Formats: sequence, structure tokens, C-alpha cells
Amino acid sequence: MSNAYIYLAIAIVCEVIATSSLKTAEGFTRLVPSLITVAGYVISFYFLSLTLKFIPVGIVYAIWSGIGIVLIALVGFVAFQQKLDLPAIAGLAMIIGGVLVINLFSKTVGH
Repeated sequence: MSNAYIYLAIAIVCEVIATSSLKTAEGFTRLVPSLITVAGYVISFYFLSLTLKFIPVGIVYAIWSGIGIVLIALVGFVAFQQKLDLPAIAGLAMIIGGVLVINLFSKTVGH
């Protein structure tokens, strides 16, 4: 089961890199960020598919998208100077809470 979470972590990191590069690809008009975007998504989906051998798809997707949303918001804040107001921070905290509830209390995950 631990490999599943390593695969999931790789999928999340690659997705965050790809999405961050998508911002700088400017509609796929810049070659290097465009290549990073495509490669990041391909690697992300590959590792996501490996994760699905061990954890149900609904749980994997909830964790992948939830953590990805939070990390992308942090990248936007740090790298692109995008502001996060109190409602945005509260929403991100709820997403983190949801991911924690799934991982700590759900029997669906199959620890």
C-alpha cells in the first residue's frame, strides 16, 4: 500500500508542475513551458493509473484533486503573486480537512 501513496505523490507533484507550466506556456505558444506541461500531465496520469491498482478511483481522485488544488493555490501565491483572501484560505483549509478525513477515517482507503 505504501507504493500507492508514493505513486500518488508523484502524480500530484507532476500535475502541479504541469499546471504551473501551463500558466507560463501562454496558450502553448512558448515551447519549453508547453513541453513541461505535456510531459508533466503524461507522467502524472501514468502514476495516477498505477495508484488505481491499490486504491479506489473515487478516493484517489479526491486526494489527487484536493491536494493539487491546495498546492496550485500556493504556487499561484508564491510564484505568480496571486492573492488569497480569507474565504479562499478557509476553502483551502476545508479541502485539506476533507483529504485528512478520507485518509484517517475512511475504511474505503484500505490502510
